[in-house]
Amino acid sequence: MAMTGIAAWVELQIHAEEFKGAHLKDLFEQDAKRFETFSFSYDKYLLDLSKQRINQQTLNNLIDLARQQELPSWIERLFNADKVNDSEQRAALHMALRQPKGASLQHEGKDVVSDVQASLAKMQILVEQIQNAQWRGYDGRPISSVVNIGVGGSSLGPLMVCDALEKYAPADTVTLDVHFVSSMDGSELEKLLPKLDPATTLFIVASKTFTTVDTLANANTAREWLLAASKQPVELINQHHFIAATASPSAAESWGVPISHQLLLWDWVGGRYSLWSVIGMPIALKVGMAQFRELLQGAHQMDKHFRQAPLASNLPVLLGLMGVWNINFLGIHAHAILPYDGRLAQFPAYLEQLEMESNGKSVNRDGQRIAYRTCPVLWGQVGSNAQHAFYQLLHQGTEPVMCDFITPAVRYDGEGDELQKQHQLSLANCLAQSRLLALGDSREPESDGASKFKHYDGNQPSTTLMLDALTPETLGGLIALYEHKVFVQSVIWQINPFDQWGVEQGKKVATSLLTQLGSGLGDGLDASTDGLLRHIQQQTRGAGQ
Repeated sequence: MAMTGIAAWVELQIHAEEFKGAHLKDLFEQDAKRFETFSFSYDKYLLDLSKQRINQQTLNNLIDLARQQELPSWIERLFNADKVNDSEQRAALHMALRQPKGASLQHEGKDVVSDVQASLAKMQILVEQIQNAQWRGYDGRPISSVVNIGVGGSSLGPLMVCDALEKYAPADTVTLDVHFVSSMDGSELEKLLPKLDPATTLFIVASKTFTTVDTLANANTAREWLLAASKQPVELINQHHFIAATASPSAAESWGVPISHQLLLWDWVGGRYSLWSVIGMPIALKVGMAQFRELLQGAHQMDKHFRQAPLASNLPVLLGLMGVWNINFLGIHAHAILPYDGRLAQFPAYLEQLEMESNGKSVNRDGQRIAYRTCPVLWGQVGSNAQHAFYQLLHQGTEPVMCDFITPAVRYDGEGDELQKQHQLSLANCLAQSRLLALGDSREPESDGASKFKHYDGNQPSTTLMLDALTPETLGGLIALYEHKVFVQSVIWQINPFDQWGVEQGKKVATSLLTQLGSGLGDGLDASTDGLLRHIQQQTRGAGQ
């Protein structure tokens, strides 16, 4: 399907053709107030788009495109609990997970917010029991280590937030070591379990369906370890060492987790949007329930901004439209996420799932194949480390790349001079790298000599997103900002960002092959898979001799 019937899309194509020779260096020289024109503030966030290859006409055309694609009405549909996940006939209500007490949202005859608050209240009771040394292991000692067993959003989100907010761990409760296990091959548990005391270790099994093969394989291994160490009945181990976060209470109870130790979520909670729910229990255990609620509040404030702010000053809308401009009109299909703060080391991986699982689609909402680009390839790393790795490609490679630089303006407030200097060093590098990517080298490359190897073309577009400081509140808003950016782009591209059929199909094929690995039968397979299966079976038989 083409976009030729959308006037603003055609206008942008014409504009991009006329604008393609423009260099960011010239754009800055022509407009001394470019930063004032293309930077946007909301609350504790500053979004600088001045290093994007745009002018005012670009921005106006993009806003026109958003209107012609009916973005405002889609935003209302999202917040009104319409079934925007049309392929699965579900609403996408992750915003309800962070609405405050007393709010109300009706969905299928029930007040979703009251259900969410009830689930969070139960989570708070369990969190406080554990943090106050009232939850005991099989030998009566209090829990000191927590292992979250999940995969995808049930791991990436909580892990990212726990890393980012570690300094907020409460001083007046038990210090808990929180670990995350997600790999299906058992390698993470193999390394972790010998370092833990089974009598003081609690496992959180996070699975919406409680049928996820990866998660249950790790949970079974963890239980086997506890049973071997404790010599206790399985019922006692289940009671003292497992909590479930799930939308399938009966499945969790059948596995062995009692209802009293289950935390409820719902089928409208997508995995990559689930950290706001009881899936976030590791976060609450790490930083306390009060700080977890601050995280929710920050996201809720960004929700209100997204819903209420005009398109031309709406941070998620502007961030999403910049991506559309780069991908569909400038032909840039690689996106680097570059936080200049080590606390956000897991943020690029989190966004990889959020964006590529949401918008990695080639069929529109009507089931038609589309003839334009959608989600780019995302990757990233803490910028100060990445400078010594893949920045070479950004600066002098042949691949056009768009970059997001993310940094707090203030850090180590009230701490030692040396830490303050380190933050200044980080800021200087963040600003320098985005500047060099945009403007390049002012010297023209010589036809011969070493200087031609040192020349920087520049003109690589980037966005700088600056937080006043990294706190639970601003982190919540930052995550929600990117969630809504993904939704904006899905509306422009006419795709459903809330399903993931490619992921589901891969699981089905894996389940089938698991049976064939065990049986030794490989009928109906392609030549490659059949050959690899036979090789594995040969090696397995050889190892057993």
